[in-house]
Amino acid sequence: MRLVLQGGTVVDAAGMRKADVVVEGENIIDVGEDVARSGDRTIDCTGRYVLPGFVDAHSHVDGLLAEESVQLALLRQGVTSIVAGQDGVSYAPGDGRYASEYFAAINGPHPSYAGGGVAEYLSAVDGATRLNAAYLVPGGTLRWEVCGRSTAQANAAERGAMADLVDQGMRDGAVGLSTGLDYVPGIFADADEIARLCEPVARAGGVYVTHMRGGYEANSAEGIDEIAAISAASGVRVHVSHFHAEAHVVLQQLDALKRAGADATFDAYPYTRGCTLLGMPLLPPELSARPVDQVLRILSDTGERERLRRDWFPEVDRKASLGPEWPSMITLAHIPSAEYSWAHGLTVADAAERAGTDAIDFALDVLAASRLQTNAVMSVRYDRPVSELARIFAHPGHIGGSDGIFIGAHPHPRARGTFARYLREYVRETSTWSWTDAVSHLSAAPAMRFSLGRRGRVAPGWVADLIVVDPASVADTATYASPLGDAVGIDDVLVAGIPVLAGRQLLPEMPGRGLRRESATG
Repeated sequence: MRLVLQGGTVVDAAGMRKADVVVEGENIIDVGEDVARSGDRTIDCTGRYVLPGFVDAHSHVDGLLAEESVQLALLRQGVTSIVAGQDGVSYAPGDGRYASEYFAAINGPHPSYAGGGVAEYLSAVDGATRLNAAYLVPGGTLRWEVCGRSTAQANAAERGAMADLVDQGMRDGAVGLSTGLDYVPGIFADADEIARLCEPVARAGGVYVTHMRGGYEANSAEGIDEIAAISAASGVRVHVSHFHAEAHVVLQQLDALKRAGADATFDAYPYTRGCTLLGMPLLPPELSARPVDQVLRILSDTGERERLRRDWFPEVDRKASLGPEWPSMITLAHIPSAEYSWAHGLTVADAAERAGTDAIDFALDVLAASRLQTNAVMSVRYDRPVSELARIFAHPGHIGGSDGIFIGAHPHPRARGTFARYLREYVRETSTWSWTDAVSHLSAAPAMRFSLGRRGRVAPGWVADLIVVDPASVADTATYASPLGDAVGIDDVLVAGIPVLAGRQLLPEMPGRGLRRESATG
């Protein structure tokens, strides 16, 4: 039976027009006026806009796609597809042990994937969720599979073995390769190693996506120079993850990539604070590379703690993104330890004061009690205003991405608010984007960049991943103080032609699929 989205305004990157949208099977078959027939099912879209579903180009729901609360939060923002495998760490290829050990506080445990390659991961998504998921081969996971816990440079044989895994992942349908060069073990990979891994990505037409080295902000030039070198050596297209810095830094560095000849895009979310593992900035990478039980023994040893205090924490104080004020800049978001559940939503400084200890000891106590699986919201020194973020989002290379992390009692609000916030703040309130611009940044451009097939347009023959938006009321409700509120103003969503959200409620069908790399003409 045909389904008609009736009486709305169709918006895509080609423009806006009053029209009905006819869906049959998984595809749009007609867009026009007075196209409904007797017997059609209809959705009344009067006063609302019909848009192609949004693509979250940087998502951390790898292990949470089956969680209904996560699906609801994303669909109510208009997100119908996500790109998983970010920051170099996820569940495939391999048995998923490394991701479960090191990145569980970011990606969560995968409830159905029991090991294998990219093909198995994508197959596990098919029919198991209301969302689509594309996948990046995670470089850190490859390093773990081939090099184990080694902190040394990979040798030629190891690089070849990792490149073979990338090649297999691309043949299985991955959309690219990711690295996380401030995380373990990606931090130990040099540019030559990464360029070798990017060669099969370039051959397949994929994208190299990176959490670049150096902590962003004032250090961005270091990471951008390395990305340019990797692109030049391998010929790969590049994408910079969550590019947070002052607007002039972001724009200058994007110009530098262009001058270097790199085909580059980036994602950036409409918030200034970040979120990451608590241990990433507060523990030496060489320590984080060890087995968890070894790390816990070190953290429980008084002498070892004093060595960290003397030799490592001065380095933390010198980091440009944090500095000596770090205890007041880190808010505890997820602590899987009943002993410290009271500390959720407090800064390390405030929590340490309540506990009657100092910030270093408190942070190390929390990491030990949680077996390192704590994440935190990270402030920046300069809380950039909307007008400055608008300059970044206006760049033609910008693509929407939330970096959303759903793990935690007091998470970053970007997980539940990013895409509605784009529409509220940068379309309705500041006119940084027109509605057609919004579709380009949030749907059409990411679908094309990551080869997600015929998605990102409202046109006959294109996949009916569609959202219905109330332009007057769409808004985020999650805040730093109250981060669990879902977005409002997007009440009806279709995935592959099947309604999955109606009246703000989830419907029972599970049409989501693992998206294999596919051109829009394929």
